[in-house]
Amino acid sequence: MNGRRVLGRRALGRRFGWLWAAFAVSSYGSGLGFGAFPLLAILVLHSGPTQVALLAAAGRAVGALVAVPLGPWMEFRRKRPVMMAMDLTRFAVLLSVPAAFALGRLSFAQLLVVSVVTAAADIAFKAASGAYLKTLVPPQDLLVANSRFESTTWTATTVGPPLGGAAIGVFGPVVTVVADALSYLLSALGIRAIGGTEPHPAPTGAPRLRAGDLLEGWRHILTHPTLRPLFLNAIAVNGLIMAAEPLMAVLLLGHLGYAPWQYGLVFASPCVGGLLGSRLARPLATRFGQHRTLLTAGVLRACWPIGLAFVQPGAPGIVLIVTVQLGLVTCCGLFNPLLATHRLEQIDPDKLARTLAAWSISSSAAIAALTALWGLLAATTSPRTAIAAAGILLLATPLLLPRRERTPRKAGEQAASLT
Repeated sequence: MNGRRVLGRRALGRRFGWLWAAFAVSSYGSGLGFGAFPLLAILVLHSGPTQVALLAAAGRAVGALVAVPLGPWMEFRRKRPVMMAMDLTRFAVLLSVPAAFALGRLSFAQLLVVSVVTAAADIAFKAASGAYLKTLVPPQDLLVANSRFESTTWTATTVGPPLGGAAIGVFGPVVTVVADALSYLLSALGIRAIGGTEPHPAPTGAPRLRAGDLLEGWRHILTHPTLRPLFLNAIAVNGLIMAAEPLMAVLLLGHLGYAPWQYGLVFASPCVGGLLGSRLARPLATRFGQHRTLLTAGVLRACWPIGLAFVQPGAPGIVLIVTVQLGLVTCCGLFNPLLATHRLEQIDPDKLARTLAAWSISSSAAIAALTALWGLLAATTSPRTAIAAAGILLLATPLLLPRRERTPRKAGEQAASLT
């Protein structure tokens, strides 16, 4: 066990520090820019609800499709240059939005294209960074690293959107897009500052990308006894939670008469639970075992969303939503770093980028499809009924979790440590 500690915390080295700093700055940029595109579509382009929904769903769905060849393309390339390229791509396309706005040329089509490109770049970046992290820190420190990423994500989610909303009110509708774009530039510079040498992955000998390579990530997931149930559980849970999110906005702001500040409060304040859950991940896994903690958190996070179907106007409704969201977010903050760590331990080293890309692509596509499907369900019934249906289905998702712990494969499990 590495005994190095800084202020009571495990030190993961200068190079991980730069990676974490790059992740933090882009996370806060994304938090500031949260909801910026729908806002631009509504306030600047005067788009209707159908176009706004199309912008959200098509960005994820088409971005996922565009990202399909990126997994096998990345597999046998150094991951740090790929991460920098994806950051610079997001910086450039996002910066085109304020430029077009300043020239009076901003269009819905441009927002759609930018959404697709950023979604594809997000998927590629996550796949490359996951594979890179496994070479940067020892196996015993993966959970520590993933917990720090998770805590940063929830902190940015807590403070970013309120600050972004205030900035838009003072400086106009494109200021948060500029901040988001600049955060990716700073992230690329942080990743460059990591330095060191990254071993070049062994070539496959194939001269070009083959059709079969595109499916290798999914093949690895679906034939793996541990990855398969985790994958199906994650797809179902994330898709159902996200599908109910826009319906909650319709229910609260439209049907129950909540003020916008109340809507922001009930969903922003519980994000502190994500910070708490991520901090508890390592001590709980150390005490009770990683698999048992993962399974327990996975079961608990499915139990909360059904409560949202019973929300009422006024203070009782606010208390109910905050309680439900706090429980849900705390369980997610605990579950996510455990999942990310367990997944890295189980994936074959020579399939890391392809498998992580396939996972992210499937998640984005499932969220887009379920969001559209639940929108139709809400239109034919009611938002409350659709939210209840998502909550009921979520109660069954723990059945997809793996019941038995599987020892990670040993052969070639860890690339040479660069620390």
